[in-house]
Amino acid sequence: MKIYSVMDPEFKAYGQVVKGYDTAELLDAMKKIEMPAAGVAYEASIASLEYCGIFGKLQNNEYGGMPIQLGMCWGHNTKLNCLEYHRDSEINIGVGDFILLLAKQDEIVDGVLDTAKVKAFRAPAGVPVEVFATSLHYAPCHVDAKEGFRVAVVLPKGTNTAVPALTPVNEEDKWMTACNKWLLAHAESSEAKSGAHIGLSGKNIDIAE
Repeated sequence: MKIYSVMDPEFKAYGQVVKGYDTAELLDAMKKIEMPAAGVAYEASIASLEYCGIFGKLQNNEYGGMPIQLGMCWGHNTKLNCLEYHRDSEINIGVGDFILLLAKQDEIVDGVLDTAKVKAFRAPAGVPVEVFATSLHYAPCHVDAKEGFRVAVVLPKGTNTAVPALTPVNEEDKWMTACNKWLLAHAESSEAKSGAHIGLSGKNIDIAE
């Protein structure tokens, strides 16, 4: 598949590059976190990252004073597997270049999205990238198999923590797998095997191919 840049006009429907932030301190803190032996790790809130000066600026400027969390997704990945969305934008900042596989919420038809709709976007190291609330996304993909990826994940506080106790009132409620997280899984994914809603049809995209 073609890999666009987040600087390309094609990205405008999915998100935007956020300017004006010094990310050096955050990147240094991210580099100190050990890579997982295999696969992908995610923590919603990491104290060493939230101690960085950029945390308060993102909270006040980008999120308008809303409480936020600053965590990280890191490891090795080349596959789509799932797509998720939140009710709020997510900001990603990578130690190195990384690739996002994205689709749009309005492309979901009867609870299913065709993976042929998915587009790939490469984000440059150290550049904050906002992924809009209406953009479906999941774990980043690495550019360098040896280096893997380290990507900061900024979201409203509580996102991706325990799913709230609720009684579903509509179909979308059944897709919720965590707080402020709705998930569409591909049948081949481990998430689907764990009971997540199978909402991706077509090929389970692997950028390594």
